[in-house]
Amino acid sequence: MPDCFEKFCAKFDSVFQRGTQREHFRTYLSGLLSENARKNISVIATNTVGGSYYNLHHFIHDSPWSAEDLNDRRIDVIWQTRQTRPHLSFKLILDDSGHRKSGNATEGVARQYIGQIGKVDNGMVEVTSHIYDGVKGYPLDVRMYKPASCLEKGKEDPEFQKKPQIAIDLVDRCLNRGLKPGCVLLDAGYGNNGPLLKQLEDRNLQYVAALSKNRIVYARLPGEPARNKHKLEDVAKTLAPEKFEKVTLHLEKPRDVWVAVIPIHFPNLEGTRHAAIQINAPNFSDATDVDYFITNAPSNVATAVWIARTYSDRNWIEVFYRETKGWLGMAEYQVRDQRSIERHWILVFIAFTFLACQRFSGGLRRQWSTKPLSSFADTFRAFRHAVECQILTKWLPTNWQLFCSHRAKQGLAFA
Repeated sequence: MPDCFEKFCAKFDSVFQRGTQREHFRTYLSGLLSENARKNISVIATNTVGGSYYNLHHFIHDSPWSAEDLNDRRIDVIWQTRQTRPHLSFKLILDDSGHRKSGNATEGVARQYIGQIGKVDNGMVEVTSHIYDGVKGYPLDVRMYKPASCLEKGKEDPEFQKKPQIAIDLVDRCLNRGLKPGCVLLDAGYGNNGPLLKQLEDRNLQYVAALSKNRIVYARLPGEPARNKHKLEDVAKTLAPEKFEKVTLHLEKPRDVWVAVIPIHFPNLEGTRHAAIQINAPNFSDATDVDYFITNAPSNVATAVWIARTYSDRNWIEVFYRETKGWLGMAEYQVRDQRSIERHWILVFIAFTFLACQRFSGGLRRQWSTKPLSSFADTFRAFRHAVECQILTKWLPTNWQLFCSHRAKQGLAFA
């Protein structure tokens, strides 16, 4: 493997007590970073010279090491250098993601809403937190969500936690590390939850959260003498076109939206908050895409431009899931219990962090690329090129017989 990979892995060696654990850590990580279409234990073992399914399964399932300690070390590594460290005003993104999983033998698997496919199906859901500063983004923490149907006593089981409860635990993990975000971003699954917003405010955190169109708020409509209870959508329909301000979102493909900001009162929250109605046309009646947001930012901050552009940073999470599920095998664990699955997720986080750190520090580019590494895909290809060069020029000439033996086990021969 390239020197940059070994130097990165060495930063985690003190988390493991044994040399075999360090060896299996490197094998598993290199498997996640391979070009294999699948990234489960069987495929990693089969495609690794000297690889053993038993050893890798033991490493993930039984070996005594702490995923929490390993993840803490990963975050320490990110913060070690200026090139990889996010800006102090980073956003904290809370989200959940799911994937299909057949059967019911795997912990956490049940019929539940799977965001990836947009419907209820048999599958697994994880709640995650992420940091993003507009340029640098990393996963922070992850927890399995276990529906009541998976637990012996259902909702009365001591293990049962709703997703917002898990989310606030992840917020506390972030704060306990001494990391205070400039803003917390939440989708409507969390933004509609008043108690969660209240807990964020109790921690003196600023947020921008999406809301559903039928969320009840208290607002004063034209002709009303005082605030009344209304659905957000009904409030939006009363807004005149001149209330909307054009905002350009700086996404992969720049996008124009029109945003109106209004004062509202939110159930169970004291005082005034600001709601934003974002549409894809100059007036509400012509819009085909409408989003609703709430923020506790002060009036001088909560402008149409600030709310729209701040929340648009949440788009990074969709890119992250696409990369980790499509390239790094996040959903391809080959174990059934919660501890082992969460270990796999943390190892995927480490693989992602390795590539991100190489991209931001310029390590791979200096030796293995003639052009800037401007994306995850560019960095992944440069790393794979580095691995191939190391194999062809350094490892293969002195390990030809070992390589032939490995290929023979796969049913291949050399003429």
